Amino acid sequence: MTAVTAVTAVTAMSGARTLATAARVLRQLRHDPRSIALMLLVPVLMLTLLRFVFDASPRTFDGTGASLLGIFPLITMFLVTSIATLRERTSGTLERLLAMPLGKGDLIAGYALAFGAVAVVQSLLATGLALWLLGLDVVGSPWLLLLVALLDALLGTALGLFVSAFAASEFQAVQFMPAVIFPQLLLCGLFAPRDTMHPVLESISDALPMSYAVDGMNQVLTHTDMTADFVRDVIVVAACALLVLVLGAATLRRRTT
Repeated sequence: MTAVTAVTAVTAMSGARTLATAARVLRQLRHDPRSIALMLLVPVLMLTLLRFVFDASPRTFDGTGASLLGIFPLITMFLVTSIATLRERTSGTLERLLAMPLGKGDLIAGYALAFGAVAVVQSLLATGLALWLLGLDVVGSPWLLLLVALLDALLGTALGLFVSAFAASEFQAVQFMPAVIFPQLLLCGLFAPRDTMHPVLESISDALPMSYAVDGMNQVLTHTDMTADFVRDVIVVAACALLVLVLGAATLRRRTT
């Protein structure tokens, strides 16, 4: 299945089938408290831990906490989505669904919508905690901070849906994290400004979506108004999430035997 065919499948969708798929996934998640805890509580706990690690240096927490407010949701949504989707692939659930009059676009959009709803709750919890309980000090609007955190969580969801196609077990799905997440984490500008890196690494970082997620958080941290760089960062993260979802639709196969 080509990327062009995947785009056609995504565009020819039924809203009712998409919502039905999303509702089914949410019902399954409701009976999986460990996954819910991982998605909703781990980012909150990590941010709280980070705040007290830098207890004697609140300004350090402001700089690092804003970046990690976008990174933590991306990582947790990547892990949960990749494992949950892999379970459906290996159990034959996806195969049975694709045998029904359900388009690939409906299926992938339903999964994205379900996990996206969880991402909204996750982003609200993490952002609210960081700003109003942990004292994260940002110059810009808290709503812009929330927007970037939400887009990062959606990007993690899209990446998880995509890589689940290439894993044969949950352990292999977790193994994709060093390949997909760790390089972005090292090159996103969290540990060192990207313009101080080796030129080759800086060029690679320019092509990684997490770099724009961190840049977007830093824009909110230091600017009172929405900047052109912030708009660019948001568009890049959103476009990457959409592109990966389309690629995820391309990994869905109907067996002919």
